[in-house]
Amino acid sequence: MRDHELRKQVVSEMHLRRWPVLSVPSLVIQWVLIVAPEERGEEAEHLDRVSPAHAEGNTPTHRSGFISDDVEVSWEKHSEGSSIALFIRNISENDLIADTPPKHVAQALGWAQGLPGQVMRATKIMVVANDKVANRLLPSLDLLRSELISCNFGGAARMWGDFRLKDDGFGKLLVAANGMDLRDFSRLVQRLQDLGNYRNRALLGLPTAQEAWPRLDAVGMKLSAVAERIAGDEAKDDMLLDELSAYSAELNAIANSIDYRLSATDAYAQLVNERLDQLRVTPIDGYASLVDFTHRRFLPAIRTCAAVRERQRSLSERAEGAASMLRARISTRIENQNAELLRSMDRSTRMQLRLQQLVEGLSVVALSYYLIGLVGYVLKGAAHNWAGFDAEMALAIITVPVVLLVWLATRTLKKRLLQVPEQRAP
Repeated sequence: MRDHELRKQVVSEMHLRRWPVLSVPSLVIQWVLIVAPEERGEEAEHLDRVSPAHAEGNTPTHRSGFISDDVEVSWEKHSEGSSIALFIRNISENDLIADTPPKHVAQALGWAQGLPGQVMRATKIMVVANDKVANRLLPSLDLLRSELISCNFGGAARMWGDFRLKDDGFGKLLVAANGMDLRDFSRLVQRLQDLGNYRNRALLGLPTAQEAWPRLDAVGMKLSAVAERIAGDEAKDDMLLDELSAYSAELNAIANSIDYRLSATDAYAQLVNERLDQLRVTPIDGYASLVDFTHRRFLPAIRTCAAVRERQRSLSERAEGAASMLRARISTRIENQNAELLRSMDRSTRMQLRLQQLVEGLSVVALSYYLIGLVGYVLKGAAHNWAGFDAEMALAIITVPVVLLVWLATRTLKKRLLQVPEQRAP
C-alpha cells in the first residue's frame, strides 16, 4: 500500500496550530498580514533566518522557531495572507508598560518589521497573573474607559481592551490568568485573539458592500422604470429587451466584484460566532462584554453585507423575471402575427383556387370553340360533295359532345400532372 499524496496535508489540517504555553508575566505581539502572491518568496527568505522551512515540525503553512532564548516566533499561512506571533518571556510587569521596550523585545520587533505584506491587525497582549496586577497596570495602558471592554472568559480568566489603535499602531489587550492552568489559559487566549483576527477579516467586506449599495440602487431604479414601460405599449419590445440585457450584465458585473469578498465575510463571521461561543464569556457589572461589543458593532456590519448580497440576488431575479415576461409577450405577438399570416395565406390560396377554376372553365370554352371551328371547316367542305348534307345541323349536333370531350381531356390531364408519384421500395 502507498500513502495518498495529500494524506499528510489532510491530517495536519485536523490539528489546531496551538500557541506555546504562555508564561506569566509575558508579552504576545501578533500581526495579521495581507501578503501578495509575489511577496511569498521574500516572506519565506525572511522566515528562514529564524525558522528554516526544513526544520522539524515545520510545514508549508506553519513554522515556529526562536529569535532568541526569550522570544519564540510562530508563523501561519492563511488563504488571505499570514499571521505571525512573537511570544516574549523574561519580561517584568513594568516592562509591559514601559515606553522603551527591553533589548530582546526591540530586537524581535526589528526582525518582524522586515516581513513583507500589509498589516491588517497588530495587537500587543499583556499577560499577567491576576486581576490585582491588571488593575495596577490599567491606568498606564491608555484605554478609554467609555469604550473599555472587560469580561471573564473560559471561567476565571479576564480580559480588558478597547479595540482601538494606539499611537504605535497596535491595539492593546490585557489578560489575567487568575490561577487557571496555563495550558488551558493559553488556548483561551489564542481563541480570544482568533476572534479579533476573524472579526477584522470579516469586516473587510463592509467597504465593498457600502460601495456596491448605491450601484444596486441605481440599477433597481432603472429596472423599475423598465417595468413600467413594459406595462405600457409606448416602447418597442426589442429596445426594452436590449435595456434589460444591459442591466442584467451590469448586475452580473456587480456580483462578480463583490461575491468573493462577501462570501469570505460570511465565512469569517461564522468563525467569529464559533470562537465567541467557545470562549464562554461571563459579563462583569459596569463593563461591556465581548458579546455586547460583538452584537453592537460587528453584527450590524455583517447584516449590511448580507443585505447587499440579498439585494443583488433579488435584483437579478427581478431583471430575469422582467426579461422572461417581455420574451413571453414578444413570443405571443409573433404567434399572433404568424396566425394572421397563415389566415392571409389561406385566403390567398382559396382565391388562387377560384381563379384557377375560372381559368380552367375559360380554357375549356376556348379549346372547344377552336376545335368546333376546325370541325366546321371539315363539315362545310363535305357539304359541297354530298348532296343534301346539312353542315350547320351536323355542327350543332357535335358541339355539346366536343365540349364534354375537351372538359374530360383537361380534367384527366390535370389529374396526371398533379398526381404525386409513389415512392418505390428500395
